[in-house]
Amino acid sequence: MLPENMRTVEISEPGEPSVLVTGERPLPVPGAGQVLVKAASIGVNGPDIMQRRGLYPPPQGASDLLGLEVSGTVVAVGENSSRWKVGDAICALCHGGAYAEYVAIDEDHCLPVPDSVSLEDAGGLPETYFTVWSNLFLDHPVKKDGLLLVHGGAGGIGTTAVQLGAALGMRVFTTCSNAENMAFCEGLGAEKAINYREEDFVEVVREAGGADLIVDIVGGDYIERNMKAAAPDARMVQLAFRTGSRVEVNLMPIMLKRLTITGSTLRSRPPEFKARIAKDLEDRAWPLFSDGKLKALTHAVLPLEDAAEAHRMMEAATHRGKILLVP
Repeated sequence: MLPENMRTVEISEPGEPSVLVTGERPLPVPGAGQVLVKAASIGVNGPDIMQRRGLYPPPQGASDLLGLEVSGTVVAVGENSSRWKVGDAICALCHGGAYAEYVAIDEDHCLPVPDSVSLEDAGGLPETYFTVWSNLFLDHPVKKDGLLLVHGGAGGIGTTAVQLGAALGMRVFTTCSNAENMAFCEGLGAEKAINYREEDFVEVVREAGGADLIVDIVGGDYIERNMKAAAPDARMVQLAFRTGSRVEVNLMPIMLKRLTITGSTLRSRPPEFKARIAKDLEDRAWPLFSDGKLKALTHAVLPLEDAAEAHRMMEAATHRGKILLVP
């Protein structure tokens, strides 16, 4: 018997982490092609921080609650939902609404919990794996022994990109802030970790032949430096702008090296595109967990009511892997 109401975390007003407060709402009703999931764990992500600050409003039709990924158990199915049944353990990409005990999700955006991954740890997989896979490997051939440069290798996006690149046969270089993070990333499969406070990543990467694929979450002056570090015909993928998106750069390397500069946000993409990512992940990436080439990386697990502390931890940027909330 399902309850009528559920606990939630709400944004009382845009601002600092303290604006996150507990609340209560009626249980969502799964629509056609959806499932209702009882949350086991909820991933905390950068877009949650931006939405809390009032800088990333939810798209039309999305829940105003935070939360873009969840793991849990299916407790109800909507009309025309055929893939999942009550009792199935899944992890899923959400269109918002995951900071709650229950969330309704498109069934095509759900994935089985990978072998060797706990139900709790699986809550930190979907957002980064959907993001990294769709930008780096979906519809793009993997260049065996190509050099992948990952900025911020110890964070959620970084650890996912490092692991996937190494598992798919690429040489992976990554930038880190300290020796502990460097060792951590090399343990995940990075060939070379670079302390950006002590070394110039441009020189290190160019000495290795240049990067064929670059994943950047920093922005600012890294954009022009990435162009210098890139090999001919390289692709640069911009996923965030921690130090700013407004920059003045010399674009001549784009012509001389035939570079491609791209980027995307995931939440506003059509449901059909997200379903295609889920299918490709299940077919090509999820088996790598069974092979031991990928693993879930959880930094901390906090109660749902401590969402504000989880946001403070996220903003401090000292975590390695994912921060999870547990109802």
